Amino acid sequence: MRILYITPYVPSRIRIRPYNFIKGLSARGHAITLFALAPGDESEYIDDIRPHCQHLEIVQHPLSRILTNCAGSLFSSTPLQAAHGRSPAMRQLIEHTLQKDDFDLIHVEHLRASEWGRWIQGVPKVYDSVDCISLLFERTIASSPQITSRFMARLELGRTRRYEGRISSEYDKVLVTSQEDKESLAELMDVDDSPKRVTVVPNGVDLDYFTPLALDRQPETLVFTGKMSYHANVASALYLCSEIMPLIWNERPNAQLWIVGKDPAAPIRALAQDYRIKVTGYVPDLRPYLAQATAAVTPIRYGVGIQNKVLEAMALATPVVTTPQACLALSAEPGRHLMAGDSPDAIAQHVLRLLADRELRDRIGASGRAYVEEHHNWLSIAASLEAVYKQVLDER
Repeated sequence: MRILYITPYVPSRIRIRPYNFIKGLSARGHAITLFALAPGDESEYIDDIRPHCQHLEIVQHPLSRILTNCAGSLFSSTPLQAAHGRSPAMRQLIEHTLQKDDFDLIHVEHLRASEWGRWIQGVPKVYDSVDCISLLFERTIASSPQITSRFMARLELGRTRRYEGRISSEYDKVLVTSQEDKESLAELMDVDDSPKRVTVVPNGVDLDYFTPLALDRQPETLVFTGKMSYHANVASALYLCSEIMPLIWNERPNAQLWIVGKDPAAPIRALAQDYRIKVTGYVPDLRPYLAQATAAVTPIRYGVGIQNKVLEAMALATPVVTTPQACLALSAEPGRHLMAGDSPDAIAQHVLRLLADRELRDRIGASGRAYVEEHHNWLSIAASLEAVYKQVLDER
């Protein structure tokens, strides 16, 4: 197939979903033309994705344009996420290309890029919503400890619901990462066949990249990973440090916690005042931290979709302790592939068991690795995406 793939950022090992979709589709013989916005200097990512594209175009999207877009949408029906990606240069590029080139299918990723597909006619269109953003906002309002996050979610929720329902109805097929995202998005859509039109294509993990390393585990060392400016990660890290770690320290006073990820917000940076907590900020490679930790602790307060941090830790055979929320999008079995607790005490007790029992750590870690190999292999997921494309073409 000749596929025009449109994203509001450059696919990379950080933006793993489009990166691995494109990589997998290319390996299966499809010709990918990628159009991507670059909100900043993303030159370091371009060389990684270029070999998997027949053609690649990067459209610069400066901060001044983003701010103008968002300011213009404040009193409109368009949510900030959708306005964020508006780009006359991108629209011109798409229109010009479609006038001279033929494609079998157009794939648009994320709410920020969703408007680019709505005015394209005559070509089958797939929209990868990834998550249901309205559901995320609902959970942010209910569970975020940060006033600013709750305020922004309240501000955006109503128009995001209306917009997601409307824009999703204008595509032939909509993709999400989990069943609960599918159900929530289908309820918003104003079409009779909405449950059929929304399809779950889960996230995977790069099993060659995230593979167990020959590094010694550090004793009594826990790790939490993620982009640490993202409000849901901030909420989870604060919860871990304020509610869970004190219970662990009561029995293991020398236990260490690594918080690893770029752009830590001020409340996260402040956690490093405790000598037992290390806040790294940006690191070029997460793997050594995951590979050397005794366990990964990911107490998700709220969120949607699949938690990539959980899959990556499991792929490195690092035992994971998380919350039931993180398990909703997985078929992993708590107690076998990972451990899950629904309260600070339950999470702390799981962690303490792992710290005390190497055999248990090894068993959970090995089972976690086996689980992602079976269920979250990007090559298999790319085949599932290809099947969705073929279904769209057959139904046309």
